Amino acid sequence: MPTSTPSSRDAALETSVFWERFKTEIIVALIIVLLGVAGFAGYRFYSDRRAAAASALVAGAKNAQDYQQVIARYPNTPAGADAYLLLAEAQRSEKKYAEANATLHVFIAKNPNHEFVSTARMAMAANLESTGKSDEALSMYQQITSAYPNSFNAPLALLSQVYLLKTKNQIEEARRICETILTQHRTSFWASEAAQELRLLKPSGLSQPAATSTVPPFLAAPIRTPAKPSMPQGAPTPK
Repeated sequence: MPTSTPSSRDAALETSVFWERFKTEIIVALIIVLLGVAGFAGYRFYSDRRAAAASALVAGAKNAQDYQQVIARYPNTPAGADAYLLLAEAQRSEKKYAEANATLHVFIAKNPNHEFVSTARMAMAANLESTGKSDEALSMYQQITSAYPNSFNAPLALLSQVYLLKTKNQIEEARRICETILTQHRTSFWASEAAQELRLLKPSGLSQPAATSTVPPFLAAPIRTPAKPSMPQGAPTPK
């Protein structure tokens, strides 16, 4: 016996019943979706406008006070992050090395995944050098090469270690680092500088050994002793 298909009237009735039963929930869901789309679009528009304003402000900044204003007004923008680096550079130029390192420390804490984190650490190490803290600077350069071995700052951090090791008369370690630069970063801009440093660094404690004969003693020519002069006949014997 053939099965009967539901009539269009039944389908319309079911749709009407479904709508009457769930229309409130459907309307609320549609409103939430529309508000979400509108809010996201508004947020994107606001963020873009804010980022553009921050970029314009940092472009016109001339001194440390201007950079601090950018940071205060636009703290969570890319331009705000750049302002930290520019502020640290301005402080360094004024020989305010401790303040510059404090600024860079805040930059790293707020932007741990920023592409210039290794650059900020390099600047901190250079500031430590400028204040005579060579041991701390050397340690930071070592941390940079360990944490960012493939970054563009890695060969420069290695070469900076060479200069510090030379002042400490640790020549062998300095030579080893130069060789590391030449093997691991041979295409780097700093490879030629490392090669020049390696030529200048002479191995410590290396002296030319005295030349010795490799001929076995039993094959060596006998040592000739000078012959005594012969005395003429009739000459008096010396007493």
